[in-house]
Amino acid sequence: MDHDVVRTRISSGELLGRRADGIDRHLGIPYAAPPFGPGRFRPPQPVAPWSEPRDADAFGPTAPQLPYGAALAEILGTVRIDGDDILTANVWSPAGADAAPVVLWIHGGALERGAAALSMYDGSAFARDGIVFVSINYRLGSEGFSVLDGAPRNLGIQDAVAALHWVRDEITTFGGDPDRITLMGESAGGAIVAALLAREDTRSLVRAGIIQSGPLHAQRPERAGRVSRQLAKRLGVAPTREAFAALDPEVLLEARRAQAAGSSPMGGAPGFQFAIDPESLPQSPHEALADADVPLLIGTNADEYRLWFPPAALAAIRPLKLLLARLALRIPAAAARSVRADHPGASTGEVFGQLATDLLLRAPATRIARARTAPTYVYEFAWPSPVRDLGAAHALELPFVFDRLGDPESARITGAGAPQALASAMHDAWVRFIRDGDPGWPAFARERTAALFSGTGADPTIAAQRRAATLELLPDLKV
Repeated sequence: MDHDVVRTRISSGELLGRRADGIDRHLGIPYAAPPFGPGRFRPPQPVAPWSEPRDADAFGPTAPQLPYGAALAEILGTVRIDGDDILTANVWSPAGADAAPVVLWIHGGALERGAAALSMYDGSAFARDGIVFVSINYRLGSEGFSVLDGAPRNLGIQDAVAALHWVRDEITTFGGDPDRITLMGESAGGAIVAALLAREDTRSLVRAGIIQSGPLHAQRPERAGRVSRQLAKRLGVAPTREAFAALDPEVLLEARRAQAAGSSPMGGAPGFQFAIDPESLPQSPHEALADADVPLLIGTNADEYRLWFPPAALAAIRPLKLLLARLALRIPAAAARSVRADHPGASTGEVFGQLATDLLLRAPATRIARARTAPTYVYEFAWPSPVRDLGAAHALELPFVFDRLGDPESARITGAGAPQALASAMHDAWVRFIRDGDPGWPAFARERTAALFSGTGADPTIAAQRRAATLELLPDLKV
């Protein structure tokens, strides 16, 4: 395959990208200065211009992070690229594009893992279909979401804000229309999309949003800061910017590894969360999105929990644990009965997991869809993977949305023989939404209309949302 050099000049200097098969690719472009040294635990700072042409044929360094544990590492990959210049963007664009629609992709990873460099996130299929695709890295874990005295809140969100402004300022050079930007993210990335749509200043910069399995709740600083306070205690330092900035990032990562050992999404050590904050996130997205006046595509997977809980962990959940979890989370017994009715033959662990899926993701997404007046399109992904009894687990939809079933990274979660027709259908729906603001099925509205991607055929099933009765019984999460 021939790769022609493409010279592209942006405000900070000249880039040497590559063109192949009608797609221009520019990788590792700084959108903010490296957030280390004096910039550590500080808001993102402007990029220092460069005078010589900068090669843009490789992804930039990844944010400091731990690899996934043994069970997840079999399914989810980790990319580590050393270096300090971690706040970078990557652009795939159709060669010769002019005023094309734009999508800004924000990866997931529980706010402490992930990277735009994962091959599953290659933007070629979007560029092939006329979209300028941008992906970014942002600060993770302690570097991006600590709650510390003397430090700004939600630095990972602030990085995404800086990236969005960079896209608005520079995307015309890559053939994109700055007035046609759609935000798109999965899991923690979907949560960041929700946060950007919750802020009036950033919402005004975009035309639409896509939230795939994204948590929608931010917490009060006292609650969001539990992880930082516990880490500080473990390290024998004060929970302040000065104390954390004096520690090597690897020291913070090792402390986090010890802190999180044995935890799960439903218990154990606290995880990183957004903090409600006057400057960076004045209102929790689960409240603010109701009034966000932009089209929204939002949905979840049928069996999100099966990524979080391996089969052995599900099998170990007994009725007493389910009861205690229900009482702690204020889940009524009727909700558990409703899940059993919807899932005949489900084990106690599977009922527990389905309630976790609904409480953390499906119910909040549904409440938002019901409350909104702006066009809101709901989907459910339910194709079952043959890998490790995953079913339609968290993150399984990604290879389909990106039309990347042939990628070895994708095959780790989909297995062999995943249906290409389903990938084509999902990818085409996302392209239509990015291009036109309509994925091809009716808005949720009173009828609670949703698209169900579940089979091997090309078209989703369009019908009333499944298992709605269970969602009505679940409480809202505490903030």
